[in-house]
Amino acid sequence: MGMFSKMKYYSLNNILAKNAQYNIIFGERSNGKSYAVLDYGLKQYCEHGEQMAIVRRWREDFRGKRGETLFSPLVENGLISKYTNGKWDRVYSYAGRWYLARYDEELNKIIQDNNPFAWGFALTEMEHDKSTSYPKITTIMFDEFLTRSGYLPEEFILFMNVISTIVRYRNNVKIFMLGNTVNQYCPYFNEMGLKHITQMEKGYIDVYSYGNSKLKVAVEYADSPNKSKPSDLYFAFDNSKLQMITGGVWEMALYPHCPVKYKPKEILFTYFIQFDGNVLQCEIIQHNDTLFTFVHRKTTPLKDTTNDLIYDTEYNERPNYARRLTRPVTDLQKRIYYFFTAEKVFYQDNEVGEIVRNYINWSNSETIK
Repeated sequence: MGMFSKMKYYSLNNILAKNAQYNIIFGERSNGKSYAVLDYGLKQYCEHGEQMAIVRRWREDFRGKRGETLFSPLVENGLISKYTNGKWDRVYSYAGRWYLARYDEELNKIIQDNNPFAWGFALTEMEHDKSTSYPKITTIMFDEFLTRSGYLPEEFILFMNVISTIVRYRNNVKIFMLGNTVNQYCPYFNEMGLKHITQMEKGYIDVYSYGNSKLKVAVEYADSPNKSKPSDLYFAFDNSKLQMITGGVWEMALYPHCPVKYKPKEILFTYFIQFDGNVLQCEIIQHNDTLFTFVHRKTTPLKDTTNDLIYDTEYNERPNYARRLTRPVTDLQKRIYYFFTAEKVFYQDNEVGEIVRNYINWSNSETIK
């Protein structure tokens, strides 16, 4: 008990002091980000009757066991009983809603509050929620908004639809977007104009404003409250990638680098990928008896945008532009895609590999009907 009593946990105090409508908090896993926001939302309900929204990508993210255990740490720490002066002592989860509850010994059953204190919203099911009004929701929590597995098509617009459905004509709603440092690419960064996130240092908060609007977005790279944790014992292997998991630095896979020194005359074909503000030059190389693709940054503007093959996520009517590398149409595109399926692609460095990985994820994504 003594060991755990010394543990420190993340606090919302610093970012709340910025008084922003959007509060983006990212950092290492299990440092208390979600706990702090759930605690904040619970307290708002118990003290003021204000509800909270739990936003995830998929309905399954808060159904069944996931929904039942979401507030378990707060229950175990006695916060339900504390905030309600003993009237309620647990949380009951049903159909994407959370209610304060208690066990009634006389009735020999669990009874619950009349109204939920939290509602679940899935980005993929927004059409079902648009017609309902939620005037008492003043806290919105979008957990795990950073992902390595790929974002939904037009995900930012889907999220804005959730915000619109909840906020309607009010301006008293605080939005919390929480993420682990699993992926530096995120469409929200570009859509919200958050240009300095990847250069931020731990412990700092940046505040973005937008012209004459009163909109403010506060972004915190949450520092590790504890420089060492009891659980670090289990990750003491000599493996640098584990530091990404336990230390809160941005996770990045290890990608194969160019295996040979090649000459310009060995480049058979060059094409380009434009993704998330990055321009990559891709070269199909024949070196001796081997064929492979090498991808590196292009630091100068594209020269021949009329004839060069350019993969770009934006729509372009010109015939030399394509969008999805993983859905080839022409014979040339099929030959290019072959190198990716045969794992004969090499990268300038791991960051370039991450850009391509995220582009491939985007290219594979399906449009939501």
